[in-house]
Amino acid sequence: MSSSALTHHHHDLLIIGAGGAGLRAAVAAREKGISVAVISKVPVLRSHTVAAQGGINAALGNRMPDDWRWHMYDTIRGSDWLGDQDAIALMCERAPEAIVELEHMGMPFTRDESGHIYQRAYGGQSTQFGNGGLAYRACAVADRTGHSLLYTLQAQALRQQVDIYTEYVAIDLIFSDENQCCGVLAWQLETGDLHLFHAHHTILATGGFGQVYASTTASNICTGDGGGMCLRAGIPLQDMEFVQFHPTSLYGTGILVTEGARGEGGTLLNSLGERFMERYAPSAMELASRDVISRAIMQEILAGRGCGAKKDHVLLDVRHLPQDTLTNKLPTVNQIATTFARIDTRKTPIPVLPAVHYTMGGIPTTKESLVVGNERIIPGLMAIGEAACTSVHGANRLGCNALLELVVFGKLAGDYAALHTPKGQSHPTLSAHNLEPILARFEDARASKGSMRPALLRKNLQAIMQTHASIFRSAELLEEGQKKLRELWNLTESELHVADNSLIWNNELVEALELDNLMRQATATLHCAAIRTESRGAHWREDHPTRNDARWLAHSLCFVDDSGNTRHTTRPVRMETEGTRFPPEERAY
Repeated sequence: MSSSALTHHHHDLLIIGAGGAGLRAAVAAREKGISVAVISKVPVLRSHTVAAQGGINAALGNRMPDDWRWHMYDTIRGSDWLGDQDAIALMCERAPEAIVELEHMGMPFTRDESGHIYQRAYGGQSTQFGNGGLAYRACAVADRTGHSLLYTLQAQALRQQVDIYTEYVAIDLIFSDENQCCGVLAWQLETGDLHLFHAHHTILATGGFGQVYASTTASNICTGDGGGMCLRAGIPLQDMEFVQFHPTSLYGTGILVTEGARGEGGTLLNSLGERFMERYAPSAMELASRDVISRAIMQEILAGRGCGAKKDHVLLDVRHLPQDTLTNKLPTVNQIATTFARIDTRKTPIPVLPAVHYTMGGIPTTKESLVVGNERIIPGLMAIGEAACTSVHGANRLGCNALLELVVFGKLAGDYAALHTPKGQSHPTLSAHNLEPILARFEDARASKGSMRPALLRKNLQAIMQTHASIFRSAELLEEGQKKLRELWNLTESELHVADNSLIWNNELVEALELDNLMRQATATLHCAAIRTESRGAHWREDHPTRNDARWLAHSLCFVDDSGNTRHTTRPVRMETEGTRFPPEERAY
């Protein structure tokens, strides 16, 4: 297909991804009066934000005294001191304002007896800089908070007349000869047409890459498309070794069972009926950070104290909770347990097991969400949400900070784009050589006639990552995983087979494009995990079980070229922010 056959669109701001981050940016930018286009490969309300359950953090102090600085400290401690403190301070300070904005947009937060926004306890969060008791900081809409957030923001986007293009697959970013990002080439599934979206600013809000693993709470669309596009453009990804396992997915399904169940008082039991978290986090118990609990569960299983016939899971017990709590604050937990496990939560504990939930690594940005590549800001390109590595989560994300990141940095990015959009300036002229390599890659994927379908190759990739880059890692496991992934990369190059060469609703071609994104990010994850010879947050090396601040208090940066070759470097963690600094200390719960 030639570049002359493209359909052209011109906007001030282009946002790729219609989840919570993308829609919040779109609403903010439209409120400032610039033209905004949002493209998404799925209908808006199928974006992965809809799956978030537990809540969104903010130091409102509705249930007990709270302070955004305590929230900041908890986030830094949760990150195992790998989070950038200036960005964390910005997020936590803006959190109460963000909640009020959502409330004014119509988000129906659950209320307490006095009519204030209800707040529940969540893992790894405390008061008085870790010296007080539990912090009740997570604002919630029962256990459907992400669902409510996405519906609220979609309504606001429609109200602001944002141009939304659904079922468009972003193929690759477009850059001018001056290396300015000028938009994206996208494929419309319904018609088969290719569209070139021109924009002064492009925001990547494409979500994480959890689908590189076999057992994950991430939906099938979470293929790291923004990260893949950046790697193909020569932009490195940051902290890719840090992959969060959520402690409680429903055994045998990978369906998320919200941390809110533990926040409301649910307990974890082994086959002996013990609340085993007493051994691993005697103060916080079931509300320790997610990495600590996930490792504890696996240690119980490895010690032979797992549950069931195969002794390969543990139990989440909510039987003792009041019926009102189960009905009004945890309705989704009840529904999931009843529908998929066929149990009554009032009589039977829920079987659970850790599953990949969140990818802390992603596209490196400044605290203003500007993308950084080769130690310089990439003109015209921004990233927000799980696609980005700002880095407010560092080595481990606290529960309910994900939705907060979406709305705080989404608004900031939309405001920034509006403020820096040139008035009346035309879009840069693009030459054929800016487009032809991208068109050629698309046509090559479409014409692939090897012997292996994309779905099978993805399944093989997921098996490699599940085995070799899981909760517990070692040099031997990682080296073997890198070798297997290299073999799979070579096999993909020679044997990829796309049976359908049409352009209309060609789901297999979509899978082939997603596979390239997944392969690159899996390669970066294994490479960075092998190089980081310490244990920090979600990255646990059995052969290097301690944190090494002298060597590894630094962000990893990884480049992956078109042949799967990698290059690794590091960047300092930003430890300074105005008036507040938390130096590294021992992390305990």
